[in-house]
Amino acid sequence: MPFPILDAAAAAVALLLALSIDRWWGEPPAALHPVVWMGRALGACGARVAPAQATGRDLWSFWLAAIAWCALAAIVLVVFGVLQWTAVAHLPAWGAALALGLLLKPLLAWRMLRREVLAVEAALGESLEVGRARLAWLVSRDVRQLDEAQVRESAIESLAENLSDSVVAPLFWFVLLGLPGAALYRFANTADAMWGYPDMRGGRYWQWAGKWAARADDALSWLPARLTALLLWLAARGGVRWGALRALARATPSPNGGWPMGAMALALGVRLSKPGVYVLNAAGRAARAEDTRRAVDLASRSIAALIPLLLAALLLIAIVRRHV
Repeated sequence: MPFPILDAAAAAVALLLALSIDRWWGEPPAALHPVVWMGRALGACGARVAPAQATGRDLWSFWLAAIAWCALAAIVLVVFGVLQWTAVAHLPAWGAALALGLLLKPLLAWRMLRREVLAVEAALGESLEVGRARLAWLVSRDVRQLDEAQVRESAIESLAENLSDSVVAPLFWFVLLGLPGAALYRFANTADAMWGYPDMRGGRYWQWAGKWAARADDALSWLPARLTALLLWLAARGGVRWGALRALARATPSPNGGWPMGAMALALGVRLSKPGVYVLNAAGRAARAEDTRRAVDLASRSIAALIPLLLAALLLIAIVRRHV
């Protein structure tokens, strides 16, 4: 049996299995969750690489954090590379697919994202204060002064951005580089979430210490973010105008976040904003309660559109390997 075809078949089954596990069972316990382990390692290192007060041009913190990031990334690559090699080399095809699916699942999180976004809307139904409190579980911004529409906007923005970060990107890198690729992406994204800040956070100053983590995540998220925007365009049946989307994508500080968020704003016809930072689709109406459900439905349909694209990519990669 040609090895590349077997490899592609195992990867395809693993991908479908991981999505099925996510749909029916969600996240594994924290004690068994590799992203939780990554976060703990980053937290321990972050307390040592970032200074406790603002500094000027701090190349020492920059390079110290860069070396720490690379060391942790190397550990992630080795661990998941060994796990993948062990599964493929020592298990039958069905066993390898099962093992890879189980290992891939914690590296993506659609069910949890969907649940948290809908929980914000349910909390808003109780009161604005309860909605703000629930939103604080989902986003890192200050929620204390947000009105009802802004709370809802923030939840929808988080849904769009994390559709890329927590679903599309891990699966994209899994298809290209296998389990180590998906794990490296989740590490980079977690590092950016914990270290990639322009100022003080958690009692540490990240302007220089967080630059490497932020740029690494930008690089690894560049293609998946645009792919997510394309998927939302497909889910909206062409309701997103690409010229308008390119303009919106440039309005955000992130080179990537504006693509899925802008696509979601245009697909829903609503305004999305981060007060004092950016406004996406300023001509759109204020988001209403039903827009949260519509946003979740668009994201679900985007994932459904993603699956055949990834399976086709696996088949194409197998064909290219056979003829190289």
